[in-house]
Amino acid sequence: MPEIYFHVRWPDGVTQRCYSPSTVVEDYLVAGREYELTDFVERSRTALGIAGERVKEKFGFYCTGASDQLAQIERTAVVYAAADGAKVTVESLVNADGSRR
Repeated sequence: MPEIYFHVRWPDGVTQRCYSPSTVVEDYLVAGREYELTDFVERSRTALGIAGERVKEKFGFYCTGASDQLAQIERTAVVYAAADGAKVTVESLVNADGSRR
C-alpha cells in the first residue's frame, strides 16, 4: 500500500510529521490548507479509519500505525481544545520516498 506522511503545524507553531498507510488522507486533507482544530481531528479520524480498514482488507489485520497516529493527534489536540479559534495547518503531503504530492 502506498504510505503517505502529512506534516501539520499546530496552533502554537509546533510541527509534527504524521503517518498514514494509505493515500486516502489526500481525500480529507489538503497541503497548505488551515483547518479548525475540531475539523482537522475529525478529518484525520475519518481518513485514518479508512486507511486502517484498507490495510485490514488487504492484509487481514488493522494497521496499528494508523490507530497510533490517530491517538497521537487526539492527545495533541486536547492541549489546544480550550483555545478559541485554534487552527491546524497541513503544511505538506509527502510520499514515503520523500517526494511531495
